[in-house]
Amino acid sequence: MKQLRYDTEIIKERISRCVLKLLKSEGEPDDARLKEIIANVISEDQDKLMLSLNEKRELAVNVFNSLRRLDVIEPMMQDPSVTEIMVNGPDNIYFEKNGKLFRSEIRFKDKNSLQTLISCFFANSNRPLNEANPISDLRLPDGSRANAVLPPVAPDGPIITIRKFTGIRHDIATLIRQGFINDKEARFLYECVRNKKTIFLCGGTGSGKTTFLNTLSSFIGKDERVVTIEDSAELSLQGITNLVRLEARLPGPDGNGEITIGALIRAALRMRPDRIIVGEVRGTESADMMHALNTGHPGSMCTGHANSCYEMLERLSGMVMAGSGLPFEAVISQISMGIDLIIHITRNRDGKRFVDEISSLMPPVNGEFRLMTLFTNKGGEEVEQHINDEVLEKISSYR
Repeated sequence: MKQLRYDTEIIKERISRCVLKLLKSEGEPDDARLKEIIANVISEDQDKLMLSLNEKRELAVNVFNSLRRLDVIEPMMQDPSVTEIMVNGPDNIYFEKNGKLFRSEIRFKDKNSLQTLISCFFANSNRPLNEANPISDLRLPDGSRANAVLPPVAPDGPIITIRKFTGIRHDIATLIRQGFINDKEARFLYECVRNKKTIFLCGGTGSGKTTFLNTLSSFIGKDERVVTIEDSAELSLQGITNLVRLEARLPGPDGNGEITIGALIRAALRMRPDRIIVGEVRGTESADMMHALNTGHPGSMCTGHANSCYEMLERLSGMVMAGSGLPFEAVISQISMGIDLIIHITRNRDGKRFVDEISSLMPPVNGEFRLMTLFTNKGGEEVEQHINDEVLEKISSYR
């Protein structure tokens, strides 16, 4: 009988069905056992396959990725140069490399196969994702973050966006060499962190806020007790032994069990922290954060999304008002007293990330915020410095 070379996708599906049939009697094997089962199925099916040894190895990897990993996009997950993966339906996949977006030639078979993969992937981590709950977030074991949206919310097909945790821990010297920050700014921020100035970092998605927050944490004294609070644990603070990490929790399938950022901030106040570091505020938990900053926890840090330092203050005041019910003037006063410095980070069209503004928050006048711009770097190359050493010393000690 003449042997036929089957389409790769057809072969993968057939082998996958055989493996799944065997798994009904095996239970839930670990990765090593699953790879062994796949290899055995391919070996027993070799009479129907006209594949070389290398092609059989590739087939085994593809079958394993389809059953336990992220199928055709798993190679991008394993590529350390890829920092973000964006699947906009089965045949519209993009990835980020070196700060730039590229379209991939990779495709899923159809919408149903992509939706099944995403639903199973989230279900394995107890994250409900279905028509009743079509939007969900997930933190992967390696620290990467995944967000998925299913139809009918996504009419063009299932969407999954993965921001990979690269494991790279930039020190300040590396960031200076990369042009992310200059040496004078770095020295100034080192002194501010050591002297427990409260710092708020802001910028757009993917601008490098978390990376820079991790770097600034290396300036914290080794004998301090630090509590970190995050929606999805991404921070990797350097050199701090007395560290408490808290992570918010989504509600379970029954709608119960949610632990919010605000609840964690309130709990942190009873943990005797020297500093509280909040990964990101985006809602009413801002009121709890500002309460913490004004109750004896100087040197704390936080991040948020905004297009400039001043815009961050405007957004923050609105979020605090929504979460506290305080009048506008009181909110302005509370924010001005609680935050010392605001840092804005941006990413230009070439994908380069850099600190483009460092400002000091001064006492308010007539119920309005006042910012003193200390450093600006609008082009990402030349830095215009508006202050001298005397002014730096004044800013560092005026409170």
